[in-house]
Amino acid sequence: QVQLVESGGGLVQPGGSLRLSCVASRSIFSIYAMGWYRQAPGKQRELVAAITSRGSTNYADSVKGRFTISRDNAKNTVYLQMNSLKPEDTAVYYCNVASSMTAMMSAGPIGSWGQGTQVTVSS
Repeated sequence: QVQLVESGGGLVQPGGSLRLSCVASRSIFSIYAMGWYRQAPGKQRELVAAITSRGSTNYADSVKGRFTISRDNAKNTVYLQMNSLKPEDTAVYYCNVASSMTAMMSAGPIGSWGQGTQVTVSS
């Protein structure tokens, strides 16, 4: 089972930026698709961005043009650069893995959920 640790959240004003990081516990990181999810209070967890082992990306419509997902396989780390943040981006952000982008979009992730990192966008 892949263990994942998220960091980088915080309180930011609308229009601000944050960069989230997620470190995976295993060196097989490079063969998995990675995704960033978020869960706002009272809402279901949703996939906001995903990246394949080769670097192909996919984004939820709500974050397209504002968020950028990237990965550094040598460091077993995936990042989420979040720009032009809005109050509705407030949520706990999690990362997870799947065998492929298709699997992530259909069956869902297969890693253990970490504690996540809180992002709060407020003036």
